[in-house]
Amino acid sequence: MVENGAVSRRRMLTLAGAGATAAFTSAHAAGVNFPFPGGEGERTITTAFPQKGPMILQRTRPPLLETPFDVFDQGVFTPNNRFFVRWHWAVIPTSVDTATYRLNVHGAVKTPLSLSLKELMSMPQTEIVAVNQCSGNSRGFFQPRVPGGEWGNGAMGNARWTGVRLKDVLDRAGVAADAKVVRFMGADKAVVPNGPRLMKSLAVDHARDGEVMIAWAMNGEPLPLLNGFPIRVVVPGWYATYWVKALIDIEVLSGADENFWMKTAYTIPDTPGANMRPGQTGVKMVPINHMVPRSFVTNLRDGEKVKAGAPLAVRGIAFGGDSGVAKVEVSTDGGKTWSATKLGADEGTYSFRRWDLSLPAPAAGPLTIAVRCTNTKGLVQPPVPNWNPAGFMRNVIETTKVTAS
Repeated sequence: MVENGAVSRRRMLTLAGAGATAAFTSAHAAGVNFPFPGGEGERTITTAFPQKGPMILQRTRPPLLETPFDVFDQGVFTPNNRFFVRWHWAVIPTSVDTATYRLNVHGAVKTPLSLSLKELMSMPQTEIVAVNQCSGNSRGFFQPRVPGGEWGNGAMGNARWTGVRLKDVLDRAGVAADAKVVRFMGADKAVVPNGPRLMKSLAVDHARDGEVMIAWAMNGEPLPLLNGFPIRVVVPGWYATYWVKALIDIEVLSGADENFWMKTAYTIPDTPGANMRPGQTGVKMVPINHMVPRSFVTNLRDGEKVKAGAPLAVRGIAFGGDSGVAKVEVSTDGGKTWSATKLGADEGTYSFRRWDLSLPAPAAGPLTIAVRCTNTKGLVQPPVPNWNPAGFMRNVIETTKVTAS
């Protein structure tokens, strides 16, 4: 239920207690085959996960569920029950007692806090539309191949997030003058002894920019359990690793965050496009951060047959990464010339944006459709894919090959 554009607190708290128990079954259906270099792209479609419709199963424990790509052709908002899922540790919340749930805020603050969900939801609410994208989205297409979750292009989703500004929570605690970073921890835990709890941090100024938020709803409904119920961090324009799910702890630090998930994991080459050569050494690595522009054709699939001699309607989605979409262009001659597309409604700086174009009637034979996005900062998708050992930040110009007949 939605009241005045925001999730009803009563609905949130009552639904929470009743509907936040996970029950995983073993239902599977026909699968999908990603055209990964070197193969190994076969995946099953599962309906075994609570509050989720048919999803591409990448891993069961912890759950890695990918959004089937045809979902993105249905609109710029990704339905909650088809929104991708990515957890790092296998011990994830399978039930939530909303009456006792607390968010602790401590560290370099004047007044430590222990906020109930009711207290948090009583604060001034805010909304923002933003793409949540896994750092390793499209990792399966890296060549040479790299280890990690072998995602296709569906480890992303776009939603309208409702919650409270992180700035307001931090201001309530009173951030100390010497504070440097704000660190988040969720409720998930490792199964191995001494496994490092997932913790991610942002610089204080970023954390207090008024856009970073603590969300309890997406698309007008409480967060699904697998997407971080009851609350999660939302960091518009930054990769999903910072969007900590099932948030239980915020610690303000006076020094740098040296924890494993900031210092060692989720790092990228400090180079343009996070690019390096396979086997290259001595490359400075930094924590992954802002997203880069991407665009996709959504109404046509690789290998599809289209009608020769008739105009060809092409449409898709694009997003600018850490800024808005300035333009989306399509090429059918290998990038020699580009045609501007018509952009759909602008739902906000960090949102998916629909684009469409009617191509001249193709002659019989193969046709390759390339699409590229330029964001409002002037960054354009590159024609050559990047490479790094973690398989992060792929945003090469995408192509779709069809045959006109």
